[in-house]
Amino acid sequence: MSLAAYCVICCRRMGTSTPLPKSSTYWRDIRNIIKFTGSLILGGSLFITYEVLALKKSLTLDTQVVEREKMKSYIYVHTVSLDKTENHGITHQARKELHKAVRKVLAASARMLRGPFADTFSTVDIEDHDCAVWLLLRKSRSDDRAARLQAVQEMSEAHHWHDYQYRIIAQACDMRTLTGLARSKESDLRFFLHPPPLPSLKEDSSTEEELRHLLASLPQTDLDECIQCFTALALSESSQSLAAQKGGLWCFGGNGLPYAESFGEVPSATVEMFCLEALVKHSEIPTHCDKIEANGGLQLLQRLYQLHKDCPKVQRNIMRILGNMALNEHLHSTIVRSGWVSILAEAIKSRHIMEASHAARTLANLDREAVPEKYQDGVYVLHPQYRTSQPIKADVLFIHGLMGAAFKTWRQQDNDQDLTEKVSEDESKYTTCWPKSWLARDCPALRIISVEYDTSLSDWRARCPTERKSIAFRSNELLRKLRAAGVGDRPVIWVSHSMGGLLVKKMLLEASKKPEMSTIINNTRGIIFYSVPHHGSHLAEYSVNIRYLLFPSLEVKELSKDSPALKTLQDDFLEFAKDKNFQVLSFVETLPTYIGSMIKLHVVPLESADLGLGDLIPVDVNHLNICKPKKKDAFLYQRTLQFIRDALAKDLEN
Repeated sequence: MSLAAYCVICCRRMGTSTPLPKSSTYWRDIRNIIKFTGSLILGGSLFITYEVLALKKSLTLDTQVVEREKMKSYIYVHTVSLDKTENHGITHQARKELHKAVRKVLAASARMLRGPFADTFSTVDIEDHDCAVWLLLRKSRSDDRAARLQAVQEMSEAHHWHDYQYRIIAQACDMRTLTGLARSKESDLRFFLHPPPLPSLKEDSSTEEELRHLLASLPQTDLDECIQCFTALALSESSQSLAAQKGGLWCFGGNGLPYAESFGEVPSATVEMFCLEALVKHSEIPTHCDKIEANGGLQLLQRLYQLHKDCPKVQRNIMRILGNMALNEHLHSTIVRSGWVSILAEAIKSRHIMEASHAARTLANLDREAVPEKYQDGVYVLHPQYRTSQPIKADVLFIHGLMGAAFKTWRQQDNDQDLTEKVSEDESKYTTCWPKSWLARDCPALRIISVEYDTSLSDWRARCPTERKSIAFRSNELLRKLRAAGVGDRPVIWVSHSMGGLLVKKMLLEASKKPEMSTIINNTRGIIFYSVPHHGSHLAEYSVNIRYLLFPSLEVKELSKDSPALKTLQDDFLEFAKDKNFQVLSFVETLPTYIGSMIKLHVVPLESADLGLGDLIPVDVNHLNICKPKKKDAFLYQRTLQFIRDALAKDLEN
C-alpha cells in the first residue's frame, strides 16, 4: 500500500515538473505507472479480502455459554495448522498484524455502537444467520431480569429457525431459560430435548414393586394419622396376588365422589394408585420430597407416567407429586436434569384442561423468574397458565362443593347427545371448564383460580380422624394455601357452589381474626353463591346409607337444618359482612335433583339459599346444573359475568 502511494506521489511530481522534450515518452511513462499502480491496488484488495475471510474462518468461539454446555453432541476446538512453515515468514507476520487490526476495529465499533461483538463475543465462529441464536442465549443470561424475560419471549416467538438452531438453544440454555420457554405459549417443542434414558429396573423387579419400595423408604413416624393409615394400607395391600384375591370393590379418594376400582380387573394399576395416593401426601412434607428425589423417585415417576399414558388418574397423581416437589427450590435443578420439563412443556399444551392445568401448576412452581407465588396441592390456575405481558388486575376464585371437583364442577351443562371427543375439542360447542374457556376471554386481566379439596386420602371417610372432616378444618387449610398463592394481594371475587359457599364464609371469618390475612378481607370485592345451603339442606334428613353415598357423616350433620354450627356460621357472617364493602349475588335451583334412579330431592330450597344479603335469583335448573350454563349467552353465565365486571369496574379500569 505504501509503494502504491509513493507511485502516485511521483506521478503528481512528474505532472508539475518541466515537460520532457518528447511527449510520446511522457505518456508512455504515465501508462506504465498506471498499469503498475492498478495491478498493485487490485492485488492488495484481493489479498486483504482473502485475509479477512481467512480470519473469519480461523476465529474460534470463546464464550461462557459454550463452556457451561453439559449435553452438547459437539464442541468447538482451537484449530492449529499441521504445516509448520505457515507460522514463519513475512506472510505469517502480515496476517497476524492484519488480524489484530480487524479485531481492534470490531471491538471499537462494538463499544461505540453497543454492538453484539462486545465482551466474550468478540471472537465468534458462527454464520451470520446464527448470530441471533447466540445473542439471545447471551441475553438470557443477563444480570437484568427484564432483559432475560425479553430474551425468552423472543426465543418463543421464533418460528423460522432451522431444526439445528432450536437444538442449539435446547443444549446451551440454562434451567431458568428452559423453564421460561416451557411456560411460553408459542414455544416450539424442538426447544426441549428428550428426557435422558431411564435406569434399568433391578432384576426380577417391576414398577409397582419399585413404587412400594420407594414408599417404604419414607419416614413412617410423626405423621398425620391419615397419612399413616393410607401408607400402611398401601404397603399391606401392594402385593399383586393379594390384590387379585380381594376381587371386591374398593373406594379411593378422588376428585369428586369416591370412585370404585376392581382389584381383580387391574391389579397392578390399583396397587400403583394406592401407593401414589399415599406419595401425594408424603410429598407435601419437604423432607420427604428430599427422600423421594434421593431414592430415584423422579425417574420412577417418569417411568410410570410413560407406562400409563392412557390412565389419567395415574398421570394426575404423578403430576400432583411433582408439583409438590417443585415447591422446594433446591430440587429445581434435579427436576430439570431428570427431563421432566420436556414432558411438562408438551403436557401444558394438551387440549385436556385437567392435564394442562396440572402441568401449568408444576411449571409455575418451577418458574421463580416470573412467578413469585407458590401453588400448593389443590390450587390450580386456569388463567393465565403461560407467561404473559397482560397485567393481572384481580383474582377470581372458584370453590366447588362436596360433590364437585376443581374442573368438572365448572363445565358447561351436559347435552342430551353423547359428546364425542371431536365435539369436546370445539369450545364454541362445548367446554369442560367455562371459567377457563369463556371468562378468561371476556376478562383477560383476571387471574382465575380453581380450588380442589384435598380428597386424595379420603379425608371424608370414617377411616380418617374426625377433626379433618369439619368445615372449620377445611377452611383453615384452604385459607393457608390461597394466601401462599398470593390471594389477597389483588382485588378478589369468590365464586362458590353448594358447601363451597360455606367454606368461603368460614374462610373470610377466619381471615378477619388474623392480621396476616387482613389483605384478603380488604381486597374482597364480591361473592357469588350457587345454591349454597346457608340454613341447611334436606339431604341430611335421608337415611344413613344415602348420606354416606353423598357426603361424609360429619359434613351431613353440619348441613342439617337447625345445625348449631351452621346457625353460628350464618349469624357470625352476617355480623361480619354488614359493615364490609363487598357485593353479594346468589342463585338457587328450582328443580329437584335425581340421586340415582330412585331418589328425587330438592337439595337446597329457596329459603335456605337466602343469605340475607344481596340479590337472590331463582333459576330453573337442578342442584348439579346451577353452576353449569347451557351456553355462553345463557342468562346464568351472562349474569355472572356482569356481576364480576361491575364489582371490579374500578380495579379493571386502573
